[in-house]
Amino acid sequence: MSWTKENQPPAHLRYVPTVAHSSSMSKLLAQLPASLRDVPPALLFPEIFAQDTRHQGFARGGRDAALKVLAAIKPVTYGRDRSSLEGHVTRLSPYLRHGVLTLAEVRDAALAHAPQTAPSRVWKYVNELSWRDYSVRVYAEVGDLIWQDFGPYKTGLPSSAYAHEFPADIREGETGAACIDAWSRELRETGYLHNRVRMWLASYVVHHRRVWWQAGASWFITHLLDGDPSSNNLGWQWVASTWREYPYLWNRNNLLKYAGDRYCAGCPLADAGCPFDATYAALSARLFGGNEAAPGERGHLNPERLKAVPWEAPPTPEHVPSAVVWVHGTHDHRLGGRSPRCSVSTKVGGPGQIHVPRAFSLPA
Repeated sequence: MSWTKENQPPAHLRYVPTVAHSSSMSKLLAQLPASLRDVPPALLFPEIFAQDTRHQGFARGGRDAALKVLAAIKPVTYGRDRSSLEGHVTRLSPYLRHGVLTLAEVRDAALAHAPQTAPSRVWKYVNELSWRDYSVRVYAEVGDLIWQDFGPYKTGLPSSAYAHEFPADIREGETGAACIDAWSRELRETGYLHNRVRMWLASYVVHHRRVWWQAGASWFITHLLDGDPSSNNLGWQWVASTWREYPYLWNRNNLLKYAGDRYCAGCPLADAGCPFDATYAALSARLFGGNEAAPGERGHLNPERLKAVPWEAPPTPEHVPSAVVWVHGTHDHRLGGRSPRCSVSTKVGGPGQIHVPRAFSLPA
């Protein structure tokens, strides 16, 4: 198939191969038959692009779009209400994950908002950036070990107690619990979840349903626009207790505190059968066999290894004129399968430039 000047696809579907590609990109294109090399990806992969249209309202690609979101951040307010589902979160994570923005840029933008009389009021926001930086450095150090239990579960249960198959009712949003089903739909339909919702949902999957955290992490990373094995997997390990001294739990009071009654008000389990309507002590007694690792259980990571995770000052971003970036999933996301959005070509840089954050790039 070829295109003439009169027979062009819509502008938003065009692929513009006018810049030098990485060697992996060149190899990928070389594998295509000659007749397909100039065909827009939207026409090569119509099912993928059909699913992506619903994400346009959340995170539009490109450097210009990222800078607009960056300019609107409110780090002082973030530190005050970030835990609330109505809080001032920035939603910059997709741009950070794909290298459109660097952590150093976001940090500097946040510090620019610091009141001279109380600069510590942006500390919480900058601290969260430091955790993202740390998780990437851990991933660079341990590689595929990021998919293994760093330590044993601290639930009194052996790892064999956790199912490897991800439950279909959670995946399809048909558990009957209004909150869980709403979050499942939001994940699949928007590619985004508030960080507290990620923790709540992960806790339900691992502790209430006793599902292997790797299955849940694969499910998340398959759908999240900002999904990567570093922060995603470390978050799941933290909830599961394989990277923490105790498991993370939440209850109905916690849900009401940060989400209001938007879920409970119409939930069929609200008056009877709600799995979260209990004290933390009662939940722990019901869900766990104890507060320590089961006898004989151990993890796959020597704790001393994390001491080798290096720290270095964030680098100055490298400018690449008018770049085209090919983002693709290199991980076999195990039980979650590959994302239907595994490849997308995007023109970034607007009038000129893309920042390539070398120190913050994830391993292939």
